[in-house]
Amino acid sequence: MFRRRYRMSRNLFLRVVDAIKAHDTYFEQHADAMGRFGLSIVQKITVVFRMLAYGLPADATDEYVKIGESTAIESMKRFCRAIVEVFGQQYLRSPTANGVARLLHIGEQRGFPGMLGSLDCMHWRWKNCPTAWAGQYAGRSGSPTIILEAVADYDLWIWHAYFGMPGTNNDINVLESSHLFSNLAKGIAPPARYVIQGNKYDVGYYLSDSIYPKWSTIVQTIQEPQSQKKKYFATKQESCRKDVERAFRVLQSCFAIIAGLSRFWRKEVLHDILTSCIILHNMIIEDERDLNAPI
Repeated sequence: MFRRRYRMSRNLFLRVVDAIKAHDTYFEQHADAMGRFGLSIVQKITVVFRMLAYGLPADATDEYVKIGESTAIESMKRFCRAIVEVFGQQYLRSPTANGVARLLHIGEQRGFPGMLGSLDCMHWRWKNCPTAWAGQYAGRSGSPTIILEAVADYDLWIWHAYFGMPGTNNDINVLESSHLFSNLAKGIAPPARYVIQGNKYDVGYYLSDSIYPKWSTIVQTIQEPQSQKKKYFATKQESCRKDVERAFRVLQSCFAIIAGLSRFWRKEVLHDILTSCIILHNMIIEDERDLNAPI
């Protein structure tokens, strides 16, 4: 029951509560001049998880948690900012040397030596987009959206997340603006050494769909394959590329606030909400995955 309500185990939830309490004094329980205690940290964080997990508006939680709408919104903003500041460096970072070695091992087992993950973009509809910005944020769907670019691996761990581009951009524009290959361009990325047909390589690559440019670090599928060899490659590439699609669906099903319409006004708040959901998603995967499971 607890896992279904809070999307995580009780131990992980208590770990998050302790970290948020130590980081932000807003969540501490205080007494007024009459000696009456106010809202506890569990109440404030519970209402935040109700909004994240079920996509409820702020005024729909007052009957259960006994908390006001303005307090629920303030708790949401402070909680997401605290999650990003406390856990962002650990759970939303580029792969380390050990992480790259593990990703290369998984890619080799799946038939793609040198693969570091799957790359794709997702749109989040912005209901309360200011009218002056609606033109640049309304894409093919006709509604204002904000784009998330992400890289996910076989375990659905999201290694890279870039959020904030208007919905009128395509995947190529988002890639040119993101920091996905910044470490590689600076020469500080962990080495990714592997061998394919006797040729040695030291730069990993990502699987993507056909819209992305033909770079050495991006491997697309083959459109309309004719020969049996190309059909086999396209089938295998598309099956492995579905990792990032699965990650998007699991993220949206776990945190329904991302699957629904965003009801906040400021883009900075939306960035904190989506980033905190990704961090919590990675924390849940770390807490529940089995490293010894067969690939």
